[in-house]
Amino acid sequence: MPRYLSTLSVWLFVLVLAFVPIVGEASAGEADVVKVAVKRGTDGSYRFDVTVAHDDGGWAHYANRWEVIGVDGAVLATRVLAHPHVHEQPFTRSLGGVTIPDGVTTVTVRAGDSVHGLGGKEIVVSLPE
Repeated sequence: MPRYLSTLSVWLFVLVLAFVPIVGEASAGEADVVKVAVKRGTDGSYRFDVTVAHDDGGWAHYANRWEVIGVDGAVLATRVLAHPHVHEQPFTRSLGGVTIPDGVTTVTVRAGDSVHGLGGKEIVVSLPE
């Protein structure tokens, strides 16, 4: 085999290996909301306990927030997730003191990640009285 083919094969192999981590990070997919519990406080605000599943791969690709969305598409609350949860899947985080406009009886909870943004499975929940 000519020497240049041998050298070319080595460089192609190195190039493929260089992109394996990138493909792995991107393949984690979108963040999914898998469970939502809502409680109404005595002051009329709500507490959301939201369980998110995402194949967090570290700082380069992790579930970084979840949101409560009104029927009109307005973002009513956002819970920022400050770090990856690589070894804690799925994970639950809470947000209290959420004010919901009068007359709203259902909301949608959606999650986002640092690569894809918002997406994945959403859950529509009825608000307790």
